[in-house]
Amino acid sequence: MITTTHRTTLLAAVGTALALSLTACQGDSDATSSSSAAPAATVASTPAAAASTGGKGSGASDAAGSAGSADSTGSSGSQGSADSTGSAGSTGSAGEQVAASTPVCTAGDVRVTAARQDGPPYTHIVLTAKNTGGHSCRLKGFPHIQLLESHKQDVPAVAKSKPASPVVLAAGAPAYALVKLSDGGVDEDNEPVSAFSVMLEGDSTVIAVTAPGSEGIAADPAKALTGYWTPELRNGADDF
Repeated sequence: MITTTHRTTLLAAVGTALALSLTACQGDSDATSSSSAAPAATVASTPAAAASTGGKGSGASDAAGSAGSADSTGSSGSQGSADSTGSAGSTGSAGEQVAASTPVCTAGDVRVTAARQDGPPYTHIVLTAKNTGGHSCRLKGFPHIQLLESHKQDVPAVAKSKPASPVVLAAGAPAYALVKLSDGGVDEDNEPVSAFSVMLEGDSTVIAVTAPGSEGIAADPAKALTGYWTPELRNGADDF
């Protein structure tokens, strides 16, 4: 009995020791498992953090890119489209604006004279309209000329002689118009002209102009042509 009791006590003690040993081993295993699991969790969170950081970096990059595209000179501040000198302040446009505000020349503003053209073709004379007024004026179109009392129609104008811009005469400045009298043939129906009439466009006042030369000029009204007023003296052969 003593032996049996002793063995039972011994077995119980051994069992208790084994249980404690197993418990300790399990505790060590759990601790080891926990310590090994912690780095795994950190490694797993690192790509996530990197991905999050990458996302923020991409957003910043996109914002910078958007700011760059929004502030680009080409899209928002193009000097060519906003400050183009050709479209906003061309000389032609400025000249037309000045001409539009300048009063039209009348017979009282100018003195019209006639002279033979210096050099060939000898069938042309030159009309000069000089601004004798004290202010600038705009000389419109071409002179309305009647060479003979028997021929009441105005001498036709040559369209290609029309200047590209309005003719504005400052005080004392001249303008010119070439007048073709005939074709220069000996068989033409020419008539002597000692004086003829000129009217300015926009004014019905008749200006009497003395023909050049002591004997006047010979003109064929059927062949006569006139050029437009121009600020420079031109060769009649260039236009008609």
